[in-house]
Amino acid sequence: MTVSQCASRAVSTRARATTRASKANGRAPRTIARAAVDAETGIAKMRDGIKEAARENLLTPRFYTTDFDEMERLFSTEINPNLDETEIEAILNEFREDFNQKHFVRNDEFKAAADSIKGEPRRIFIEFLERSCTAEFSGFLLYKELGRRMKKTAPAVAEIFTLMSRDEARHAGFLNKAMSDFNLALDLGFLTKNRQYTFFQPKFIIYATYLSEKIGYWRYISIYRHLQQNPDEQLYPLFKYFENWCQDENRHGDFFSAILKARPEFLNTFESKLWARFFCLSVYVTMYLNDHGRSEFYESLGLDTTQFNMHVIHQTNKTTATIFPQVIDTYNPEFKERLDRLVGVNTQLKAIGQSDAPDAMKNLQKAPLFAAFAADLIGLLAMKPVDSGSIDFANAESDPAFMY
Repeated sequence: MTVSQCASRAVSTRARATTRASKANGRAPRTIARAAVDAETGIAKMRDGIKEAARENLLTPRFYTTDFDEMERLFSTEINPNLDETEIEAILNEFREDFNQKHFVRNDEFKAAADSIKGEPRRIFIEFLERSCTAEFSGFLLYKELGRRMKKTAPAVAEIFTLMSRDEARHAGFLNKAMSDFNLALDLGFLTKNRQYTFFQPKFIIYATYLSEKIGYWRYISIYRHLQQNPDEQLYPLFKYFENWCQDENRHGDFFSAILKARPEFLNTFESKLWARFFCLSVYVTMYLNDHGRSEFYESLGLDTTQFNMHVIHQTNKTTATIFPQVIDTYNPEFKERLDRLVGVNTQLKAIGQSDAPDAMKNLQKAPLFAAFAADLIGLLAMKPVDSGSIDFANAESDPAFMY
């Protein structure tokens, strides 16, 4: 049974128990009335001060689950002799230092700055905070469960996952508190129990989380550096915290890099090259589409959305090339041309979805757009890749040599 099924069953059981208790007391079952909307932004609320979570789609941050038994085997030093225990211990000691223990301390600037952001920029700011909070909280849930499951088979790795969950919880809590400055917040407990969980095989979890941590680093540090150079664009003090914050993301990514080095089959096969390119493309395309759908937010910080995205993609790709066997050629003009076409198609799909046309008509209008979208995705994946990585493939089958 998956985590989401367990959560759904728990919710259903609790609902039935509430109904039985209400009937026993001679009262009708209590229902939770949804508050209308936030008066300033029109954002739907679950109840007063609590935002209704954004509807899930292909571009929203996901919650993940995996084969935890296989994960235990993956990190067992008895089964995995390539796991460098010295490196793992060094990484663990770095996490134990907890460099950001006293970093996330708020002040009176936060609420005052939030109160000064009005109208459409306010709504877009809340959306940014929600997406960021959901993504960080997703990492917390996954890492926490991995830490719990590996205590016996790989205690050092288990502690690293637990400490990474500490970091992600701290980030999510800080972002959720920032949302409360705008008089809204997320019910993270409700999300834990009710959001759909996506199953990924362990190796896919490692590819995806490595990329998400590294692209998170480059996003945060790029915004921070821009605002350091342009302090007049600093609309909200959250971004002042990004320099230290992004180092958490970097450390998390370095841990997954160490895990990848311990599993040559994740790096030195034809299949691994395809998956490496696939996950690079998935992460880059998702960010590009999401950010261009909310370009007003980046413009409010004085950033050009396209330039910002391409900078983050190029830098993430360079970092990823130190470990992945192949990466996307992000400097190929075709790469950006296809990304821009995807943005155009995605904009048209949104417009059709928001129209008053009958569903049947909407589906007919969307069909050629979906085909065009798929064609550009396939075209991106088919582009000539860049061979990369840190394994000496000449000796990989017998004794992988890591070039660091």
